[in-house]
Amino acid sequence: MRNDASPPIPEAAEPIDALIAHRLLALRQTQGLSLSELAERSGVSKAMISKVERAQSSPTAVLLGRLAAGLGVPLAQLLTQDEGRETQRLRPRAAQAVWRDPGAGYLRRQVLERGAAGGIELVEVELPRAARVAYPRWSGKPYRQCLWLLEGELQVDYGEERFRLAPGDCLDFGVDRALVFQALGDGGCRYLLAADQDLRPQ
Repeated sequence: MRNDASPPIPEAAEPIDALIAHRLLALRQTQGLSLSELAERSGVSKAMISKVERAQSSPTAVLLGRLAAGLGVPLAQLLTQDEGRETQRLRPRAAQAVWRDPGAGYLRRQVLERGAAGGIELVEVELPRAARVAYPRWSGKPYRQCLWLLEGELQVDYGEERFRLAPGDCLDFGVDRALVFQALGDGGCRYLLAADQDLRPQ
């Protein structure tokens, strides 16, 4: 298969956009996918994928979710460098990678990267008032997730099932179906997402 190499990333690119660009290109080339093939898998146009790989566009959570689904990898693999990391017992808050969706204002904090503790990943998410984030079904190996709502109200659509969560509620689900997260009520919401990528969803 032909690999489409992107030109060097401009020095003026934002650090997170540059990281996403490098990760997307590396993951696509590792899988031997052309721009056309990833576009077909993800439903994202070749032109947009090329812009992201050149760090010429700040992708939204929805767009990254579609690209991750097309690649069959967790979203974290597009947002963090996971090669060569040493396990750390203490992970100060200041050392945890943070990413904000430029569109919806969705805030994602990578509390624990994949592989740092036996495949467990921990992510803290803040959704602004009325924010809605949709992800397609993953094309790779499905895995389980548990969501613990800390603040606010949240609606989760897991395929055809719909759940409404209040603070303290915990929801177990996978990535084998399309997912939609929507903040309800007058304010936003905050939740902790734990993913175990070594287990298939029940």
